[in-house]
Amino acid sequence: MPTPSPERPVSFTGPLAAVFYGLIAEKRGAGYRYDATAHDLIPLDRFCVAVGLHEASLPRDFVLHWANKRDHETEATRQHRISLIRIVGEYMQRCGYPAYVHPRHAAGPTSSRYIPYIFSRVELARLFTCIDACEPDRTSPGRHRVFPLLFRLLYGSGLRISEALALQVEDIDLSLGAVHIRQAKFGKERVVPLHPALAERFREYLQAPFLLTATERSVFPSPRGGAYRADTIYGYFRRFLWAAGISHGGRSRGPRLHDLRHTFAVHCLQRWVTDGVDLSVALPYLSVYLGHTGLKGTQDYLRLTADLYPNIVAAVERRFGTLLPGGQSQ
Repeated sequence: MPTPSPERPVSFTGPLAAVFYGLIAEKRGAGYRYDATAHDLIPLDRFCVAVGLHEASLPRDFVLHWANKRDHETEATRQHRISLIRIVGEYMQRCGYPAYVHPRHAAGPTSSRYIPYIFSRVELARLFTCIDACEPDRTSPGRHRVFPLLFRLLYGSGLRISEALALQVEDIDLSLGAVHIRQAKFGKERVVPLHPALAERFREYLQAPFLLTATERSVFPSPRGGAYRADTIYGYFRRFLWAAGISHGGRSRGPRLHDLRHTFAVHCLQRWVTDGVDLSVALPYLSVYLGHTGLKGTQDYLRLTADLYPNIVAAVERRFGTLLPGGQSQ
């Protein structure tokens, strides 16, 4: 029976345990980290046991039961659960197991599209002041070093939280002043240059005793071994928001960790527009820097920039209207 990667081991006890291990092995064999999703399978494994599923199959009633909306659950969370069981069902069908695959058209759209929260520079200053004030404690003796650099990396380089937490010490090239992103979305790798101030912070950080004595090679090691989990970082993020006096409306309303990435992109575009940079030339560079598969995602940031800063709307429309999705110029 296939076993999960030793990077962050998971264990299953239900009738689909062999299926879950096989799915994880297949994805990791194809080059995907498949770490967060592997842990997302744990609730599904418990659900199998709770409802009394006795064999390695996915009956239609079981799938629909899992897909039902739960009390106090956002539609986005429900869609994530449906997507998960669809992936499992498709894998089981490929392997010859009897499995009902939840149809894509039946899932329905999410109730509303999340609008990114863009931090003001004043809010960022308050937020980083609170992060820098974080002190070590008995259960997390290195967090006062980890968090200031981690959150600055998310905003200062626009990394996804999964990319930042996957960094290994050997991925940091101080001679080049860059980080090598190997565990990127869509399986793409890229090299991300660092601002000189951020590169200097990395230089000091990597010399810290707590990191040098760690057996792990993770850049942001958890006190329990391996890297911090994204959910743990999100929990701390909420505490820092509260301390900074920034209202938080939950995962569906934000601010979210990913909004630090959104803010990086919008602030970058705002600066370029103000400085008169030719965005038709610069936008593809930002797209590659962020790890987008195409220009559309980056163009959306341009529209968001124009919406948030009315004083530059005219300049954006006049000079870069053809780059704006949904803009007046086609």
